[in-house]
Amino acid sequence: MNKTKNLFFAAILGGFTAFGLMKFTQKNEVSYNTNFERTPIHLATSTGAANAGIDFTKAAEMSIHAVVHIKCVTNAKPIQGNPFGNDPFQNFFFGGGQPQFQTQPQQSSGSGVIISEDGYIATNNHVVNNADKIEVILNNNKSYTAEVIGKDPTTDLALLKINEKGLPFISYGNSDDVKIGEWVLAVGNPFNLTSTVTAGIISAKGRNINAIEANQDKGNYSIESFIQTDAAVNPGNSGGALVNTEGQLIGINTAIASNTGSYTGYSFAIPVNIVRKVMNDIHDFGNVQRAFLGISIRDIDAKMQEEKNLKMSQGVYIAGLTDGGAAESAGLREGDIITKINGNNIKSTPELQEQISSYRPGEKVAVTINRDGEEKNLEMTLRNKNGETGIIKLASEKSLSMLGASFESVSANDLKKLKIDSGIKVIKLNNGKLASSGIREGFIITSIDKKPVTSVNDLASYIENKSGGVLLEGVYPNGVKGYYGFGL
Repeated sequence: MNKTKNLFFAAILGGFTAFGLMKFTQKNEVSYNTNFERTPIHLATSTGAANAGIDFTKAAEMSIHAVVHIKCVTNAKPIQGNPFGNDPFQNFFFGGGQPQFQTQPQQSSGSGVIISEDGYIATNNHVVNNADKIEVILNNNKSYTAEVIGKDPTTDLALLKINEKGLPFISYGNSDDVKIGEWVLAVGNPFNLTSTVTAGIISAKGRNINAIEANQDKGNYSIESFIQTDAAVNPGNSGGALVNTEGQLIGINTAIASNTGSYTGYSFAIPVNIVRKVMNDIHDFGNVQRAFLGISIRDIDAKMQEEKNLKMSQGVYIAGLTDGGAAESAGLREGDIITKINGNNIKSTPELQEQISSYRPGEKVAVTINRDGEEKNLEMTLRNKNGETGIIKLASEKSLSMLGASFESVSANDLKKLKIDSGIKVIKLNNGKLASSGIREGFIITSIDKKPVTSVNDLASYIENKSGGVLLEGVYPNGVKGYYGFGL
């Protein structure tokens, strides 16, 4: 009996012990789980912009009516030549010699952006270049014949005009304020699909992709500092609008990076600060008033850092200066590194080009440089390609083009050395009046028809209003005087 009781109590004690151990284990397990924070899991069906709380309808409505469809026609052109070459069989039956043949008329299309209510339209130069007829079609299907006011191959921009009032237009934004990761819309007419809107983000700034063709022989070069986006852009989008979520214009869509000719992930737009300045210059002066620093530059890379023992990995290195140029006059030196223009960071050559392209000759900019590890702030007065601060009007530019030369101002040291009061130096000769007259590079023109020449604009204005013979007087850097004449 006692043995049975002992077994009974032992069983009860074992049960309580097991229950206690179970409770102890459960308590510790719950405590561990409550301290573990689970990561939220979302299905991969997110709609991106919608989930980010971005509403593009306002921006689309503000821009879609101000983006136009541009259709261009290039007329048939006569071609001299024999299509059969020297094949005697073909020439016997079809004739030889040098007959004329007509090319087929060419048609192309693109996009444009209305930038004023009275019908001024910004687009790409490559959209309208060589076109004999340009048709502009609005979003309401109204059609107009457009006039080309001016073109700028250097930035691949052109300004058009249609005769209409009260048009919807897009307001300019500020491309300096554009941030990487910012949402944007591309509006245009890809593949003739009118009024198409796509969305994406800014994926990079200050891109140089060699999309704009330069021609050094004609004095043309390219300025590229593209805004890169992943908004879908295709053939026909060129000249269309890149807008922010407020509906402001921040760029003109220009190019795509693609091996197929169609969109494969990245598109490129000209920053609106360049667009606004080029459009205003063409409207006000008939040509672009381009500012120059008067320096030769290099981007900083690992090789240069080692070669020059530089501590900086970003910025634009000054490799040389033009005598009497804007940079030299402001106190910049060879070896300085430009890091900011008017407070905007400069990390590469395209970014420097973008900033300077927003200004005209004669305007002042604040330049921040790093010199031997020390930061300095200088003020620079920008100059035109002739080393002067004045505006070069279209008529003057045509007159200078006829002369076939590039000029620069004469430094104060040269004026003193040569004992002359003023003059302009011929630094490069092409085919033109000066070369045919026998003038050589380096010649300093001091007078034209006995009137003193103090600037390139003086020379241009004399040529504009002159007919008949012209007499140029001057001196070479070695002191030899020269007299040259030519007819207009």
